[in-house]
Amino acid sequence: MIINYIERKINQVIRHSAAWLETRFKQWTKPATGLQVIGTLVDLKRSKRELIAENMFLRQQLIVLERQVARPRMTQRDRQTLVLLASRIRGWREALIVVKPDTLIGWHRLGFRLFWRRKSRVRQGRPLIPVETIALIEEMAIHNRTWQAKRIQGELLKLGIKVSKETIRKYIRRARQALPPLKRSQTWTTFLANHASETWACDFVQTYDLFFRTVFMYFIIELDSRKVVHYGVTRSPSDGWVAQQAREATPYAEGPRFLIRDNDTKYGQCFTRVAEDRQIMVLKTPVEAPQANAICERFIGSVRRECLDHILILSERHLNRVIGEYVAYFNHARPHQGIGQRIPDPPEDTLSADMALPSRIVGYPVLGGLHHNYRQAA
Repeated sequence: MIINYIERKINQVIRHSAAWLETRFKQWTKPATGLQVIGTLVDLKRSKRELIAENMFLRQQLIVLERQVARPRMTQRDRQTLVLLASRIRGWREALIVVKPDTLIGWHRLGFRLFWRRKSRVRQGRPLIPVETIALIEEMAIHNRTWQAKRIQGELLKLGIKVSKETIRKYIRRARQALPPLKRSQTWTTFLANHASETWACDFVQTYDLFFRTVFMYFIIELDSRKVVHYGVTRSPSDGWVAQQAREATPYAEGPRFLIRDNDTKYGQCFTRVAEDRQIMVLKTPVEAPQANAICERFIGSVRRECLDHILILSERHLNRVIGEYVAYFNHARPHQGIGQRIPDPPEDTLSADMALPSRIVGYPVLGGLHHNYRQAA
């Protein structure tokens, strides 16, 4: 019994000793898993024999990897670390495996060039521009959309301010960043606004009499005042008839600079010759674009809504009289929204806005009472 007990104790001690040796061997042969700095600090406490063995272990792994792994990718941090460690090791050429020694030397030279380039660069830059000059450049860029950097530079030099074109371009971009893009060509709306006082527009209106016979009306309107310059009524409009209407609208050869019309075939060579004799430039509107002649189209709509839709036309002569009365009312009595509720051609005795109301206001019927013209009683 005693002998068996002693044998069990001996076997237990042997197993514990073997387990302790195995644990110590694993700890001794296990490589560091932390960061490189921490691993370096840990290596200071290790013996020289252990470091030599670990070095042999790592070299053997690199030999195996070199047989099957292609050239690895090197980050900027890896290059800097290798250059720094190579400066501290004598035999770095023999220990370097991942790249060639010439490559490592090239990294060192590149870092040397970058260091001295940064160290020797000129610290002094361009002088700061006054805030007032910057505000002036931005104001010029906003209010003069067609001006570029060279044009603004010349304007500043005229004022005694010297600024480079690159600096002006920077502030131009900042000032115009929130503005809509500039259209290089002039829009039709801008053209009409700039030349409304010297532009007329003309167009035909088709209607029917009591017996469903076609009758045509022709109107010429001044865009600036919205005044109906001339009108005509006929059953068979032709090139000669339209040319005669143009002559009657300009009796003393005094006409507009521009005349807007559509692409109707009624405007022929006779009409073109009359326009050329009076030095009128005829502007044709695009096909199926009624907004290009919007003012004339709006007047035609007023004629239909305020006159033709409420009266039965008996004949051409009757239509001529009705249209004449409406045109007189439109020119001399009807306020127009497009010109600020003003009358296109007001009479001389029209009351001004700041005058006191007269004692008596009388409404004169127009078109048989369809409309009324309110005026001061005589």
